[in-house]
Amino acid sequence: MAQVLEFKLPDLGEGLTEAEIVRWLVEVGDVVAVDQPVVEVETAKAMVEVPCPYGGVVTARFGEEGMELPVGAPLITVAVGAPASGSSMEAVEVTDTQGAKAAASSQGSGNVLVGYGTSEAPARRRRVRPDRPAPTSAPQAPAVAEPRDGRARTAEQADGPLAVISPLVRRLARENGLDLRELTGSGPDGLILRADVEYALRAAAVQGRTTTAAPAPHPRVAAQPTVTTAPAAVSAGTRVPLKGVRGAVADKLSRSRREIPDATCWVDADATELMRARTAMNAAGTKISLLALLARICTAALARFPELNSFVDQEAREIVRLDHVHLGFAAQTERGLVVPVVRDAHARDTEGLNAEFARLTESARTGTLTPGDLTGGTFTLNNYGVFGVDGSTPIINHPEAAMLGVGRIIPKPWVHEGQLAVRQVVQLSLTFDHRVCDGGTAGGFLRYVADCVEQPAVLLRTL
Repeated sequence: MAQVLEFKLPDLGEGLTEAEIVRWLVEVGDVVAVDQPVVEVETAKAMVEVPCPYGGVVTARFGEEGMELPVGAPLITVAVGAPASGSSMEAVEVTDTQGAKAAASSQGSGNVLVGYGTSEAPARRRRVRPDRPAPTSAPQAPAVAEPRDGRARTAEQADGPLAVISPLVRRLARENGLDLRELTGSGPDGLILRADVEYALRAAAVQGRTTTAAPAPHPRVAAQPTVTTAPAAVSAGTRVPLKGVRGAVADKLSRSRREIPDATCWVDADATELMRARTAMNAAGTKISLLALLARICTAALARFPELNSFVDQEAREIVRLDHVHLGFAAQTERGLVVPVVRDAHARDTEGLNAEFARLTESARTGTLTPGDLTGGTFTLNNYGVFGVDGSTPIINHPEAAMLGVGRIIPKPWVHEGQLAVRQVVQLSLTFDHRVCDGGTAGGFLRYVADCVEQPAVLLRTL
């Protein structure tokens, strides 16, 4: 008798709680092998192919392309082992305890993604009864959903089916007293998404409507959402949900401003000699990007000023200085701003940095960066000069301690060797966490970077 195992959306790392289905890679009835990718999802970090830890026949898929699923939601079910007798699956028991563990150890893989492993499945039973056959496609939301925590069903659960699948969406509506029956979903086939609920809550606040809160399970008063009331003319405009990459960037930058007491210093530097050195290197046959040269200067500067390659552990009230440099660099893509990370940048020479920048930039352009490519940075280099601007005050990429910003390099009047001349000038900006160092250290770091830009031979003396 075949055993039907349920594969859930695993933890994709970095605190990500949901993902959007981009493309199914299997159909119901397909035979899948262990660790075969079954679906491509998009998170706030990257596009990821999710492999299934079981081998067998796909019996059901949950969710359509374009739908958002929370971590832990079912993705597919797989019939593992010998096929069940008869044309229908009678009382097939899906057990994630001893039986499932045995099947996982013999036919499943090890850890598939961050935080997910087939060896440790939650103790949970699910029985497919004869009068409720196993679904062969994404199921509609049940007319009456029994809450997992045993609380009484709310009105929107007990009065007919709703086009909402995500338990997070239901909880958000329930906590804020919103009747889901009044909403029209913007998802596939009218599916109600979290963005629809958030939009309805903001609209209710703008229009001054008072929603009736659902009874709280505890005697405490439920907190109401904080919504900034906008003028009527503004509320009628286009609203763009803060989700995906844009939402992740918003959360990251807001946290940085909220937690880090940052300060910025800047200096103009004559980059003429650096540009000449790059031209000479390229003429020798090795095409080196300006970003790679600046990165090599950064790693040398961080070796001299390690205070800036650190982060603050607020709970322990400690500054943690790191002995390796994972260098992030800001990259603008069609999906928004991303910050790929060059691992162990301090151990790479200029050519090695150049090759890794090229690889990560191409992956960013094609949307194939992995969560590992986008996490774990210790210092960030931001070349905003590509946008045609001279200067900026970068926001630190939390929880890092500093970010170096580089403006455009353009011809400007400059006093060179006592004479007024036209030189290639660049503005360098350093935003730093004032908890990890004072202005003297930050100024020393920035001055060293500027000296290397003006006289690349300075860098050679430190190698």
